[in-house]
Amino acid sequence: MELSKRQKKDPAGLKKLSVFFVLLAGTLWGCIGLFVRRYNALGLSSMQTVAVRMVLSAVIFALFVLIYKRSLFKIRLKDIWIFVGSGVISVGLFTYCYFTSIELSSLSVAAVLLYTAPAFVMLFSLIFFKEKMTAAKAISLVLAILGCAMTTGLIGGNLTVTLAGFLFGLGSGVCYALYSIFSRFALDRGYEPFTITLYTFLFSAVFCLCVTDIRPVIGVVFADFGSVMYALLFALVSCILPYVFYTLGLKHIKSSTASIIATIEPVVATVIGAVVFSEPVAVPFGYLGIALVLASVVLINMKFKTKRTE
Repeated sequence: MELSKRQKKDPAGLKKLSVFFVLLAGTLWGCIGLFVRRYNALGLSSMQTVAVRMVLSAVIFALFVLIYKRSLFKIRLKDIWIFVGSGVISVGLFTYCYFTSIELSSLSVAAVLLYTAPAFVMLFSLIFFKEKMTAAKAISLVLAILGCAMTTGLIGGNLTVTLAGFLFGLGSGVCYALYSIFSRFALDRGYEPFTITLYTFLFSAVFCLCVTDIRPVIGVVFADFGSVMYALLFALVSCILPYVFYTLGLKHIKSSTASIIATIEPVVATVIGAVVFSEPVAVPFGYLGIALVLASVVLINMKFKTKRTE
């Protein structure tokens, strides 16, 4: 079995917490809108906001690893393509495609196209890792995508999307899915979750610095002590913690399973939009969509518990 060797080496407690880790990661990612709204209001572009997130996350996490365990910096040169892929493609290009899709279409359409990711994860996992397509996975996938479409208003609304917006949105789903794949390659080669997260952040930060005018970012982040603290919170809540939790979850959950569980993200984002920003939730489709996403998580979790090493 794919996971059996790693499971024998890890504490039993982490195995039981794997689903919770992925759920927590999706929940934290769903909170990103709280920070993005503020930085957009301060005049930063989407990519400049991403630069705040990734550069600070890379610096903070690198310092943490340096203090905690320097050996985690060690990687084999032949494996560097994995970390370039996870950092540049799975985080850098994903963000570019996602925010461009939002600009060309709408937040709802972009969110639904982003959460085609579980389908791509299942396809890639079938090709690269020979994972089985079970009935539980197939049903959970359908429920998750249908629920996302209802929650964000694609079903039950009058939304339109241009061809460019559709292609960029679909691209965000592909790039987002590839994080699970690159991480699985790294885990199977014996790398620790902290090492994977560290180099993902580092390569993503370099990518952001190469494509973004960083001068306005410095002015906003270092405007005063409160701005610095807010930026650090942004990096911690929206990036460092969710990526660490998600990668930890991947140690004991298959990539396809984790990607479905993480669809809790658009539900959280929708709830935050309704509660914090008074954004309307379609009735009854919005609430039905939330229920379907939660049902998909419950279904795949039940399967995970009955055949943990499948």
